[in-house]
Amino acid sequence: MAIDDLLDEHEQSERVRNWLKNNGAGIIGGIALGLALIFGWKWYGQHREQQSQAGYASYAEAVKAIGGADLKAAQDKVAALQKHDADSIYTELALLQLAQAQVKAKQNDAALATLKAVKADSPVKPYADLHAARLLNAAGKQDEAIKLLASYDSPSALEVRGDALVLAGKRDQARETYLKALTSLDVASPQRQMVEIKLTNAGGTPPGSAESI
Repeated sequence: MAIDDLLDEHEQSERVRNWLKNNGAGIIGGIALGLALIFGWKWYGQHREQQSQAGYASYAEAVKAIGGADLKAAQDKVAALQKHDADSIYTELALLQLAQAQVKAKQNDAALATLKAVKADSPVKPYADLHAARLLNAAGKQDEAIKLLASYDSPSALEVRGDALVLAGKRDQARETYLKALTSLDVASPQRQMVEIKLTNAGGTPPGSAESI
């Protein structure tokens, strides 16, 4: 399953739009060292391959459980992955997928906790934080969402941060944030059109229409 699918960009943006309208070795030496390195590296490679295969098998079990109706069983599978293979990308992906299932089941607090469990150095951390910020906005915790996305400058992160700023009543900052997001979006991008609508609702003017603010 693609990460973009996990995030449901357009659907989530539509929801936020509605909110806005109504108001996330010791050194051994010599030949011995050389032999140790050669055989050690071979062992390490085999060990990692075995770990990877085992990790994928556990991940597949977790995904199957997530797709079922029993979210408690799915949580247990993902927790087992976290315990035995915490540094694996499979574990991080399973967390994202579990969070998606929890949101669909209207378990937003559980989903937020799941997203926060993604490790800080994980390659999917930006996606987890983006999704978490959306949940924080939905829960009325926009100040937390603003803080969570403060270090991100992707168009999607800027858009969601702009949403949080609007909800926090900081419309001037929201307009600046939406404008910054627009600078990285293609003119024909559906996301650009959505950000332009949000900018207009926040009292700004999209670039190319007139002076921006």
